[in-house]
Amino acid sequence: MSIFSSAATFAQANDLIQTLYHAEPVADADDDIPHFNLDGELGILVNTGNTSAASVKAAINADHETQEWSSVYFAELLYKESAPIGAKRDISAQRFFSSAQFDYKLVANGRRVFMYGDYEDDRFTGYEHRASIAAGYSERLWRNEDSEFRYSIGPGYTFIEAADDNNTMINDGVIVRASAEYKYRWSSGAKLRQFVSTEAGEENTKSRSETSLSANVFGSLAMKLSFILNHETDTAENIAPLSTETSVALVYQFF
Repeated sequence: MSIFSSAATFAQANDLIQTLYHAEPVADADDDIPHFNLDGELGILVNTGNTSAASVKAAINADHETQEWSSVYFAELLYKESAPIGAKRDISAQRFFSSAQFDYKLVANGRRVFMYGDYEDDRFTGYEHRASIAAGYSERLWRNEDSEFRYSIGPGYTFIEAADDNNTMINDGVIVRASAEYKYRWSSGAKLRQFVSTEAGEENTKSRSETSLSANVFGSLAMKLSFILNHETDTAENIAPLSTETSVALVYQFF
């Protein structure tokens, strides 16, 4: 093999490496970089009369875009209690959930590698708490003035601590996590968001779907309608595999 042929082969290999990875990634052309968005969500319901009830749902959603990173942060708190008139109130829902995903941008527009982590403390799932971590490949297939779509998939691990009265053996283990998100924006300012995720393990598969529609009320204030599905294939004893949640809340955009 000649020196010129060897040099050409090396150049081709180097071009392939540069396509997959680069120390200084090229920003997506339609990104407003840098930017930071922070939304706060609050929904409160209070009933009096024959039935006394109260529920609170609060959430914070943020995304941060830089030249090299695209990050998303989320935290949610849900609390419900109710009772017939004259009786002591019972708590029927008490959940805290938080998650964060960090996407490192590769040279090709929209292609990234990601790191993900979440933590959940739900009083009515049979667990004291559980957490998941994952890493892998993600991609934003498109983004334009009206819509965008992104997905991610990769291996991970879930950590579970069962409650004292949970006799079901659902242990820590390796998972495969996949998620997809679609957003659509109307010229009026209304927004549609569809998010789905699943964490598939050997003993249990946990899935979540969230559909939301929001419309501006005035300024930075919007009204949001959400419908959430949570499903598990193997649940603790006396815990339903499917739970649903419908809520209406006010959303304020701080940044």
